[in-house]
Amino acid sequence: MLAADDPLPFRPERVLVAGVSGSGKTTLSGRLAEVWQLRHIEIDALFHGPNWTPRPEFLDDVRTFAAEERWVTEWQYTSKGTDEVLPPRAQLAVWLDYPSAIVRSRLIRRTLARGVLRQELWNGNREKGPWNMLRRDPEQNILAWQTATLHKWAERFPAIEADFPHLTIVRLRHPRETERWLRRQAGASGVSIAPPKRRSRER
Repeated sequence: MLAADDPLPFRPERVLVAGVSGSGKTTLSGRLAEVWQLRHIEIDALFHGPNWTPRPEFLDDVRTFAAEERWVTEWQYTSKGTDEVLPPRAQLAVWLDYPSAIVRSRLIRRTLARGVLRQELWNGNREKGPWNMLRRDPEQNILAWQTATLHKWAERFPAIEADFPHLTIVRLRHPRETERWLRRQAGASGVSIAPPKRRSRER
């Protein structure tokens, strides 16, 4: 497992970005797509049909893009079968292992913004409103879900390393590390990238 300052042994063509809800998987996936000229597939858009109904074609769509040569996506929906498809094909996994205070504040800001602005997400779906943060059911309360899955990746990665020895893993422990690492990759690829949006209280 590599750290932020370790050089990558190759330029990857198939990339997974892992992390708890609120860590910034989708944002980093999009930026990596620019740096390495990869197709970014936002996996939430494949999973959620209208009215938040899971799409029956989800796994077929995952298999289709995983068979391609160049892509980056978020490592999610592992209980829905994506682990059988994505890690065997991926070359690199980037693990956003940030402090809980950072991912919690990010998730609260994101949920409030989406709910108040009624931002359209995937296939016409919108956040149901910030009051859903008060629900007890983790399936309906994104903050409860984050709490329940906070240590999921730390528990899983030892088995992932054993099961997928071909997969290079980079563990990034703070947004500053991620930005430093990303800029190094961009420099090696001869690409200039925009700075991230400023976030408060990321210490």
